[in-house]
Amino acid sequence: MTRVFFSKLSVLAIGALCAVALMSVQSGAKAEANSARLEAFLEVTGFDVALESMRVGATNAPQILGMEAQDFGLQWTALADQVFEPALIRKDAKQLLAQALSDEMLAHAAGFYASDLGMRLVEVENAAHSAEDGADDYARGEALVADMVAEGSARLALLKRMNHAIDPENIGTQAAQEVQIRFLLAASDAGVINRIDEATLRGLMEEQAAEMAVEIEASALASAARIYEGFSDADVEAYAEALEDPVMQKVYELMNGVQYALMADRYEKLALRMAELSPGQEL
Repeated sequence: MTRVFFSKLSVLAIGALCAVALMSVQSGAKAEANSARLEAFLEVTGFDVALESMRVGATNAPQILGMEAQDFGLQWTALADQVFEPALIRKDAKQLLAQALSDEMLAHAAGFYASDLGMRLVEVENAAHSAEDGADDYARGEALVADMVAEGSARLALLKRMNHAIDPENIGTQAAQEVQIRFLLAASDAGVINRIDEATLRGLMEEQAAEMAVEIEASALASAARIYEGFSDADVEAYAEALEDPVMQKVYELMNGVQYALMADRYEKLALRMAELSPGQEL
């Protein structure tokens, strides 16, 4: 064993270092506990799966530019996978959540989603997020909505109530447009498409806002009809009531904000990475 001799000054210095080390350990323990807390929130709500599913939509991003994925070669999917890497998405989401997720919000969300109904809801929602080919499923949802309209079913109002509770301020349209705008401008700056004037683009988007809002609402209704098809009207009503709770409203406002922020960031990065490719070429 190595022998170490200390002077009085070094003893004082060591005392200070020990205090700093203790603070560091406590800080590290706190950070680890907070990370576990955020992981629990992501998993119990299914928000982790929802975030990872952003990659699915990103594979069709070239269509926003008037192109097709195959225009950029066979490795387009690999590019989307790199930009929307799940571990990094999860890390960034936790950093954003940590800034605003209170213990009250976490406990409230966990209390509902850990219930029997909550776990059943998360199971079907996770399955829906994970489905990569949803064309047939969406058609099924549209057919269910059409049947409800024809029958004058009260379930239709319950589904609309539930969807409204998820986004009561209707920021979905604005957020979707902002993601598209930032993607198009980034692609323009990177030379992937012809130069776009931001003011002109925003003007066009404003003109299309009302039509886009109708499309988003119809799409959300069809998706809800299919996803929650196996739930009773009482279950759907209970879910709507849970979503309307003031604390749950804060939870969803936060989750929506985090998701849209990450989408906008990743689509900008995707546009810049597209500049590395030329039509018909691989990565």
